[in-house]
Amino acid sequence: MIYITRRERFNAAHRLFREDFSDEMNEEVFGKCSNPNWHGHNYELFVTLKGEINPETGFLINLKQLSNLIQREIISKIDHKNINLEVDFMQNKLASTENLAVSIWEVLEPYVKQLGSDLHCVKVTESENNFVEYCGN
Repeated sequence: MIYITRRERFNAAHRLFREDFSDEMNEEVFGKCSNPNWHGHNYELFVTLKGEINPETGFLINLKQLSNLIQREIISKIDHKNINLEVDFMQNKLASTENLAVSIWEVLEPYVKQLGSDLHCVKVTESENNFVEYCGN
């Protein structure tokens, strides 16, 4: 078994809040991340696949194919967007980094299978101090 990871980057804004909470409760629970005027991050996305090396190519997967997939299905939909308002795969979800990682997994997994590999992990880095890793159910 071998693992290979592709890193991509995107910038996006979001707000952590619940409509059923008062402004005071949102501030108490989410702090400055609940700013009604939004806030943004320079995210890094790491997508790790696992499988066996193809003896004909020497690859687990062609990284250009993986990059194109991530660009098409994730980056083009989220880069320089408001995660709460503009990102289809985040609709009706709290825009936490945890939910973002799970949603990216859900989008990519069927495509990765079509490419003949298995998704191992999605890592989303929100800041130099905070990141989330999701490795499936």
